[in-house]
Amino acid sequence: MSSVIEPLSEFERNARVVLEESVSRIDARTRSRLNQARQAALEAAVAGQRPWWRSLTLMPAAGAVAATLLLGVMLWHREPSSAEPPVLEGQRSAVEDMDLLADSEGLDLMEGWDGPFYEWAVAQSDANGESDG
Repeated sequence: MSSVIEPLSEFERNARVVLEESVSRIDARTRSRLNQARQAALEAAVAGQRPWWRSLTLMPAAGAVAATLLLGVMLWHREPSSAEPPVLEGQRSAVEDMDLLADSEGLDLMEGWDGPFYEWAVAQSDANGESDG
């Protein structure tokens, strides 16, 4: 609605005049009873309103949220069962390979290990480095 007061149309002026005349024709006792009935209706409407948190339509949603929060807190605070982090089956072979590579004696046990080739390659690179320098 705009804050500018617009002039009343002829219909609105006529309706206002008729309403004011009808109010002036009602005696004080009838006006008082109408006012009391209006106040009683307003109080009944306010008393009938329940707070939003007591509404039965929100109870299932509130229960689901509470259960989800409880589950989240329980899972978040759960301690691991052992001091060692869990290793998946697919990662177990990679962990064993890393242990094997870290052990210098274990390199000889690896399948397909060509130790003499690598020793020769290192010797060749050392020989080339000395001749260049």
